[in-house]
Amino acid sequence: MNFIIWNSRGVLKPNFQGHIRNLAQEHNPTILVVMETKLGGDRVKAITNKLPFDGAIHTNTIGFSSGLWLLWNSDLVDVELLAKTDPRSEERCILWENLTKVAELHKLSWVLAGDFNEPLIDEDKFKGRGVNINRSLAFKDCLDRCSMVDMGFSGLRYTWTNKRDFSNLILERIEKFFMNPDWCVIYPNARVTHLPRCHSDHCPVLMEALPVSIVKLIRPFRFQEFWLSDISFPSIVSKAWNGNRDLAESIDCFSEDASAWNRNHFGNIHKRKKRSLARIYGT
Repeated sequence: MNFIIWNSRGVLKPNFQGHIRNLAQEHNPTILVVMETKLGGDRVKAITNKLPFDGAIHTNTIGFSSGLWLLWNSDLVDVELLAKTDPRSEERCILWENLTKVAELHKLSWVLAGDFNEPLIDEDKFKGRGVNINRSLAFKDCLDRCSMVDMGFSGLRYTWTNKRDFSNLILERIEKFFMNPDWCVIYPNARVTHLPRCHSDHCPVLMEALPVSIVKLIRPFRFQEFWLSDISFPSIVSKAWNGNRDLAESIDCFSEDASAWNRNHFGNIHKRKKRSLARIYGT
């Protein structure tokens, strides 16, 4: 069971729907939350109907800002809307109080996730103004009363950037997942990953309740045509075929040497492509 939260900074961007489909295809989220949609009215349903989810809850925008979509697959999870809260900073104290009341009303396992727009500690922030002590303490008090702990993360250190040059750059970790002890007992291996930042100044954040263990399989050797264009490749061939070996041994030797040379010389071109695209779109 996977969850993704993403502050999209607007859903009318040309690449928005394609990026949502890519996230769904690659990470198979049961629930996906899109924040800062900046879109209301009849156009909302027209867009969400095109996305790979059959359940949807939409909140209204405030002018040309805010807006939240909760999307899910109904064959995997049941969703019930309990309440909506104004996202403006002056209303956060009401949200913290409501969350505390929810925690007092049940003894279930649960998680708290979102773009809280509030760094908790100095390590959550790079440059810019310091952490607001009063707002941070109010948030921490809510988390303590709800018995919530930060689930941590892997990947990028920060989830938001102001996209300025280094002298004016500000980075913050403001998207987070928190869990209570009961959730931790049920899903002890749950993990959170900051995904590459694309089409927004916020990166999507993935939470996997039951991470799939990656089993490394021995892949068959494949000759790559682009090797022929590299000037160092002939030496790999010569090394494998020069010597007192029979044909089978020479083939094995070439396969091992060429695979090692490709790995060290070119690396994983698919990962390099993803990193390059992430940089292009503002990681």
